[in-house]
Amino acid sequence: MTQTPLSLAQRIQALQAPDKLPAIKGIRRGIERESLRITPDGQLAQTPHPGSLGSALTHAHITTDFSESLMEFITPVSDSVETLMAQLSDIHRYVVRHLGEEQLWPLSMPCLLKADAPIPLARYGSSNIGRMKTLYRQGLHHRYGSRMQVISGVHFNVSMPDSFWIEWHELEGNGGCLQDFVSEAYLGLIRNFYRFGWLIPYLFGASPALCGSFLQGREHRLPFEQLGKGTLYLPHATSLRLSDLGYTNSAQAGLNISLNSLDEYVATLRRAIGTHAPEFARIGVKVDGEYRQLNDNVLQIENELYAPIRPKRTTESGEKPSEALAARGVEYIEVRSVDVNPFSAVGIEPGQIRFLDTFVLWCLLTPSAPLHEEEIALNRRNFTKVVLEGRKPGLELEVFGGDTLPLAALGERYFAELAEVAGLLDACCGRGCYGKAHQQQLEAIRDPSLTLSARVLKELMASNEDILPYGLALSRRYQLLLQQSRPRFWEDGYFDEEGARSLARQRKIERADTLSFDEFLQGYFSHQQL
Repeated sequence: MTQTPLSLAQRIQALQAPDKLPAIKGIRRGIERESLRITPDGQLAQTPHPGSLGSALTHAHITTDFSESLMEFITPVSDSVETLMAQLSDIHRYVVRHLGEEQLWPLSMPCLLKADAPIPLARYGSSNIGRMKTLYRQGLHHRYGSRMQVISGVHFNVSMPDSFWIEWHELEGNGGCLQDFVSEAYLGLIRNFYRFGWLIPYLFGASPALCGSFLQGREHRLPFEQLGKGTLYLPHATSLRLSDLGYTNSAQAGLNISLNSLDEYVATLRRAIGTHAPEFARIGVKVDGEYRQLNDNVLQIENELYAPIRPKRTTESGEKPSEALAARGVEYIEVRSVDVNPFSAVGIEPGQIRFLDTFVLWCLLTPSAPLHEEEIALNRRNFTKVVLEGRKPGLELEVFGGDTLPLAALGERYFAELAEVAGLLDACCGRGCYGKAHQQQLEAIRDPSLTLSARVLKELMASNEDILPYGLALSRRYQLLLQQSRPRFWEDGYFDEEGARSLARQRKIERADTLSFDEFLQGYFSHQQL
């Protein structure tokens, strides 16, 4: 007989038991922070990824995303917020010391993008896998344009410890396979994230304005106001990065990737990868002997799916993400809706991480019904409202079932439950840190002027300043701060050695290639399971 799922209150009460509480300790997290390299006058750097940092293809911590100029810093997985922040700081410290006159742009929306200055695609060497990574980016360029691809964010990877899963499975797992239970619980978390995830751009959105150069030659319907000589903003916006100008791409709105079970998720994702797209076919795949994209399907590969949160499993060599999920289940989740925090030299603050811990655990412990088309559309409307006008006085959001409520009232309702989860985390490992992070964000629910987006806009408007000099001033301040900082976890020698090792790994990959690039691509896609 199927056991009735426990309520949120029952789950929290059960986990508060002295013999259960230690099981929560050991939440594991990793950070991926993106940042553009810029010239001293605020333009996109046209130089290659610095060779002194090592190989962007194989370095453990320092790589690139879409462009040679878009750096990505990756921490190891850690169960300590303090260690995580120390590692992230050391990566930044090492990088800025190897950039010469170049700097790191401290905002999510890009720096000055001149029409006559190209956005250089990331290069990963001559190996087949390196060429494939560049070709994938070439496809993104043709499909969506390069400007969208140089928007920066912070990705938060998180998983619960094995001890938690063992206890919770015993509590209400119905005796089934532990990994199946874990996978379905993470899918439930993700469904709830779609329901309540508008809270993240409301609180941590930091892109209410952008440089007008970003929109050159691009149509839009947003009622922008102008600041300074060329800055555009929306008065109540929280995250233009997450609007249709950025990674919430309307071209993918009809994909209907199911989150109601792992099997459905994998099947619908593979269907999108294997489905022909006439609009992309018009681009061509290989034209006059030159590749333009990997294929003309709805998604070239799985990474092309733009989503605010993803289920993840560490892949083995040559394995696709969906194959890893299908074979071994969900291992962790990746939250992708956090803007770069311009008030931090490393793009995120410890209090944000602790609130994200709380929010993710709340989404996990809250009962999560299947998501269907009507509720998916409602969630999308709420999310869009918040990214474009989340600080608008009296803004109302929809509640599934037909009601609407003011954002502030919904926020208070959710934060009452989040307070219980923060208390649970403090009881096992927080020393009051989680309650403090919760209170700080609750104050921003009650007073929108305390949100990151409001603070950015206030500073811009106080001096009627364009976003370019504003970003440059922050960039220079953080560059000096990081250059003068002391190592907190790794000495420079660690990065010197990893850089050398990464270059050796790239050379080894290149020497091991035996297939032509055409043969490699054919083999990669030929065994795609649909």
